[in-house]
Amino acid sequence: MSPISAFPPREIYATKRFVSDFENRLRKNAKQRFKWAEREQVTAFRIYDLDMPEWPFAVDWYAGYAHVMEYPRRKQLRDGSIDEARAEVVRATAAALELPPQKIFTKTHEKRPWGRGQYERLGTTSTLVDVHEHGLTFECNLSDYLDTGLFLDHRVTRARVRQEAKGKRFLNLFAYTGAFTVHALAGGAAQTTTVDLSNTYCEWAERNFRLNGFVPGGQHRVIRADVLWWLEDAAVHPEQSRGAGEFELMVLDPPSFSSSKKMGRRFEVQRDHRWLVERARSLLSKDGVLYFSTNFLGFELDARFDDAEPVSSLPGDFRRSVHRCWRFVGPVGVADGVDGPPARPRGDHEHADQQHPPKRR
Repeated sequence: MSPISAFPPREIYATKRFVSDFENRLRKNAKQRFKWAEREQVTAFRIYDLDMPEWPFAVDWYAGYAHVMEYPRRKQLRDGSIDEARAEVVRATAAALELPPQKIFTKTHEKRPWGRGQYERLGTTSTLVDVHEHGLTFECNLSDYLDTGLFLDHRVTRARVRQEAKGKRFLNLFAYTGAFTVHALAGGAAQTTTVDLSNTYCEWAERNFRLNGFVPGGQHRVIRADVLWWLEDAAVHPEQSRGAGEFELMVLDPPSFSSSKKMGRRFEVQRDHRWLVERARSLLSKDGVLYFSTNFLGFELDARFDDAEPVSSLPGDFRRSVHRCWRFVGPVGVADGVDGPPARPRGDHEHADQQHPPKRR
């Protein structure tokens, strides 16, 4: 089955009406969630979050569209029952949310071994929708990528960044489409630096800037660069990064794994996070704040980070802990006076027998 599943034939909607357990749950959730979303001033949010094990799906609402992500279990793939479940989920989503099939986008999240390919573009139809979050607007692409361009599970942390950004110099690493930076700008950040390796995402970030009345460039730079190399270069050429101690607020949200040819090396968040956090903190001001997050479900923070403050960052529309987040203050890290700086990420580890977790679930 392709990553973007075809919609079931229209005849399925004309068959004898029945209400599944899934539809009952979706209707119940939707009734509560739409009221909640109106109070929260958001038009993109999760309605169903793998609530029942027999229905391994996540259903998100995007301003009049439904985005359905499937997480098939091995048994369902072996016996073919996932096909029947998928058809019912699309039918029930159309009925419960009163949507035509063409406004429901279904995708399949496939488990892949570490190192065996990256998720690539799925299509070119570019079904775009603007969604709102606490008075801000973000462009989402529901059709072309596994992710839509806005990680809904980071909504709480984005709000924290906005509250803390006034007058500060902000750095967003692995910035994706720049949503954290937009919140920092809305909070009155004096300077922002947004770094991502992808031209597509950098251009997307700039569109999000403009959607909210902010102009990229000047004091608000968007930099296309490998974050690992950029951090290394910042230590050697501080004038390029605005220098050590120049950032007062920072967000670091790396992928669980990457072996992009553009990077020229392999990155694994569990193996490399100590080096990454250390190097990022070296750019903080004395009282600067770094938010570090990961969605790697098996992640364990280096025990030597004894100053790491766990942050409660799960939004009210999520029932599963899809990521974890920590807050660090100041540039002093665990390497100081302990055992010297950790080695930079390198490509000498192979983990073909380990499953590659998703960027987001």
